[in-house]
Parts: sequence; structure tokens; C-alpha cells
Amino acid sequence: MNTIWFFEDANLFKVLCPHKFKRYKQSHQFDAYRKSDYIYFEEDSANKVYLIEKGKVKIGYYSEDGSEVVKAILTRGELFGEKAILGEDRRTEFAQSVDNSTSICPIGVQTMHELMRDNETFSLKIYKFIGMRFKKLERRLQLLLFKDTKTRLLEFFEELKEDYGECCPETGDMVIEHPYTQRDIANLIGTSRPTLNILMNELKESKVIEFNRKQIRFKKVA
Repeated sequence: MNTIWFFEDANLFKVLCPHKFKRYKQSHQFDAYRKSDYIYFEEDSANKVYLIEKGKVKIGYYSEDGSEVVKAILTRGELFGEKAILGEDRRTEFAQSVDNSTSICPIGVQTMHELMRDNETFSLKIYKFIGMRFKKLERRLQLLLFKDTKTRLLEFFEELKEDYGECCPETGDMVIEHPYTQRDIANLIGTSRPTLNILMNELKESKVIEFNRKQIRFKKVA
């Protein structure tokens, strides 16, 4: 139970009463990772799930020709390794730190099952999250297989709007404050950084977007 406090501070798990679990926070030990450190590899034993306290984590696998396929890049408050909850005993993907100061909260699968058994609302929230994660990954893999690069980029922007978008009342623009670098975005849509730069500049010249390092602004359609 010494990890349960973290859920009330995570984006997806605001279902537990915060004052009950604050006292566990200071006593819990986190795992620290530097950039390019692996949290786990393909074929590792799947006996834990992980919550990100800070930093970013890349989830992916290697194809038969040895090339890397990035499935997701996750940030603070997100859960990964969740297939262990459903009975996966070996990892089918790797998890790797993207930042130099990533902090991870590991939770044993048995502990997760106990938390889910004792809290029905929490359990439903976990299963809903897993379902949404699978659906998003399936859609992204379909895009990688069947759509051109520009379509993949525009579909990714739609995901960003859902996750981070806020409407600017003064202009009517959709403003996205996001945690991804251009390298992250290129990896997620399966392209190179130069190609991504070309596409984003084309959209900027067409007055569809404006962007800087941490923000994308979608211009209101007149």
C-alpha cells in the first residue's frame, strides 16, 4: 500500500481520496533513470506496472530487420507495462527513458490486483484506461501501415488536440501546450526529423498552424 498515494496525483487516477494516502509519499522510493536507460527489455519478466513521476518514457519494439518501432512516448502521470495486469508474463516491448531525469514509481502486479479488488471505481478506471490505450495504439499502427506521412501527422495533431488542446477565447485558435520534441513526434509518426520539419513548415506557410518548441497553435478557420 505504500505506492497508492501516487494515484491521486496522476492524470488518469483521480479516484482515490487524497488525504488518506499523502503520508505514504515521503516513504516511497522511486527508481531514477537517465536518458537512454532501459526500464525493461522485450522478453523480460512482466511482474510490475510503472507510473511516471517525471520525465518521459518511450515504448516500442524492434522489427525483424532490427529497426526500432516507437509505439508511444509517455509523460508524467501515465501508466505503462499495464499488460502485466491482464496476465502477460513476458514483455513484448521495451520501455526506455527519454529524459536525463526520469523518475518512475514501480508497483508489483499483486499489489495492483489488491488495489483493484478493494476499490471498484479504481478497477473500472484501470480497465477503461487499458482499453483506450489499446485502441489508440491500434489506430496509430494502422496509420503507419496504410497512410502517408502528412496524414499521419494530421492524425497525430488530432490526438494532441484531445489530450492537450485549449481554445484561446481572444482569437478562437486551438492552442496545444505539449511535452514532445520534434524528434518525439517524428518517431511517433514513423518519419525523419527533416521530413517532419518540411511538413510543419508547409502547414505554417498555409496558415494552418503556428508553432514553437513547446506549443502548436491551430489557426481558427475563417
